Amino acid sequence: KYKVPVSEILADRLPVTLWLAGMSMILIVFISLPFGVYMAWREHKGKGIIISYINQIVMSVPSFFLGIILIVLFGIVFKLFTPGGYVSYEEDFYGFIRYLIPAAFAIAIPKIAMVAKFTKNSMATEFNADYVRTARSKGAGNRRILVNHIFRNGLLPVSTFIGMVMAEVMAGSIIVEQVFNIPGIGRILTGAVSNRDYPIVQAVIVYIAAVVIIVNCIVDIMYRFIDPRVSVGISDK
Repeated sequence: KYKVPVSEILADRLPVTLWLAGMSMILIVFISLPFGVYMAWREHKGKGIIISYINQIVMSVPSFFLGIILIVLFGIVFKLFTPGGYVSYEEDFYGFIRYLIPAAFAIAIPKIAMVAKFTKNSMATEFNADYVRTARSKGAGNRRILVNHIFRNGLLPVSTFIGMVMAEVMAGSIIVEQVFNIPGIGRILTGAVSNRDYPIVQAVIVYIAAVVIIVNCIVDIMYRFIDPRVSVGISDK
């Protein structure tokens, strides 16, 4: 349809999706992990129970619906950006970032709730482990146990889930890009499917597959740094 090489189209759209994915992942990681640890810490307390219920509700909200709410609230009511008025990063980088912020929040908020819940379950399991009781019996404080033992041990399964979320976000948030009129990979994929533009569909599918493979490889490598007990060994037989 575009009468140009597919590589040129992807080279133009890919930076937009990567910037949006990067902003979303920063929000997801730096908010969900402390939030999940706090929920595990206060699991059976009043605040922890209330926060867990709120987290469950937020986790159930679709990104596209949240995006519409953010457009109405910050675009129409507070007029912090112009809905549909996308600004290219080549023209105005500051305006480009400002326009992506609501979309990044629309992507990140449900994912934050998911990762926080997963982190809470992982950390809560570690709180009841034998080594925690041993550390307490030796006089170690709760904060020291949390930082030096529980967080690192509980982070291993969480990192796998974060890798899955990262692959999904980097692959292109198709609906959110449509809602915010962002010309990224997700939006061009929907247009290519509608127009039966098979070369673009094939290229985007290859990109998504590559992202999933690369992110999972990175997560596997990170295991060694998160938990030194994880190692790769070759059998002598």
